[in-house]
Amino acid sequence: MNEFIPSFERQTQILDLLARQGSLSVSDIVDQFSISEATARRDLETLAGEGKLQRVHGGAVSLRKAPPEPPILQRENWQDDEKKRIGRAAADLIGDGETVFLGSGTTVLEVARNLKKRKDLTVITNSLPVMTTLSSLPEITVIALGGLLRKSELSFIGHITEQSILDLRADKVIIGIHAISLEHGLTNDYLPETMTDRAILQMGQKVLIVADHTKFGSVSTVHVAAVEKIHTIITDTHVPMEFVESLRAKNVEVIVV
Repeated sequence: MNEFIPSFERQTQILDLLARQGSLSVSDIVDQFSISEATARRDLETLAGEGKLQRVHGGAVSLRKAPPEPPILQRENWQDDEKKRIGRAAADLIGDGETVFLGSGTTVLEVARNLKKRKDLTVITNSLPVMTTLSSLPEITVIALGGLLRKSELSFIGHITEQSILDLRADKVIIGIHAISLEHGLTNDYLPETMTDRAILQMGQKVLIVADHTKFGSVSTVHVAAVEKIHTIITDTHVPMEFVESLRAKNVEVIVV
């Protein structure tokens, strides 16, 4: 055993290795550093507590600082195939006659595009593209939330939006998110939108997050909610399975498509 090596030195080496590989299991660390499983787990817990890595079931993945998102029109074709699959899978969870809230963002817009054959559906939304997509469909009633237009996202946020939300209820709330971390939860990079998102989360019996793999294992500036507040996450196959299992251990349903 090499447990006599100073822990800070070993932890620095663990971070270097993690940066190169992207993920590490406890057994990887045991083999690499000739230490016990208990010591390896303590090192990972220490580094996770310092916000230097993302602890997952059986090991750890690197924790990234999520960069600011460009405007929605620039992101529309990013991870296009993944977003289309996620959008179809999320739409399959919505039945005729339900009331759903659809938030802003390109992945949620894919959900809206897959709802065109629903009957007697009520959609509440603060997203201008979602309103436009669904407005001409006779079987879908659109409740449009006004407020301050965030031009980069083409969404309405702020006090007026939040006041309207207080009077509304939905069977399901479906939103996107900027970053997802097990320790730090759901985070965003724009405080005024985050305040609106917090209000949105209170209006639904079930909360569903639609997010491609680039959102996972990263953290942004403003806390929205703990992952335990989410009922279901729909994502793609590029999310590390260790991350998926750790979410499921927190009683979050994860649908991988």
